[in-house]
Amino acid sequence: MADGHREDGTGIGSRREARESALGILYASDRRGEDAAAVLEAQPIPAPAFAVDLVHGVVAHAAELDALIDDASEGWSTERMPAVDRVLLRMAVFELLHRPDVPTAAVLAEVVELAGDYSTERSGRFVNGVVSRLAEELRPTVDGA
Repeated sequence: MADGHREDGTGIGSRREARESALGILYASDRRGEDAAAVLEAQPIPAPAFAVDLVHGVVAHAAELDALIDDASEGWSTERMPAVDRVLLRMAVFELLHRPDVPTAAVLAEVVELAGDYSTERSGRFVNGVVSRLAEELRPTVDGA
């Protein structure tokens, strides 16, 4: 823990690694048409607790997440999006809705960075726009803070 990492996914930097792990699991599930829980269980190294929470949360709330994403993405449905973008948006919206312990700014920064690292050249802007729109709706600021 001296390096700021904890196995539960709550240390500095470890949420980034957990998000990458969840992204890989959910992407594999999406592309292969396999159950995400089965992909999660098949991992050679157990995923961090935060990644497990993201995977199970995205699966449990998929219909709700997709409806919100479809409404906010102006002309794009989740089915038409690149798979990586779709997964990243689902993860971010799940965090906004169901993980109040994660700051909004952290959700936005991480999803944009992951989109830049793992998706198309334009994905960062697209993902940022959708998540920012939803963050304003789902986590309105109080007194302009």
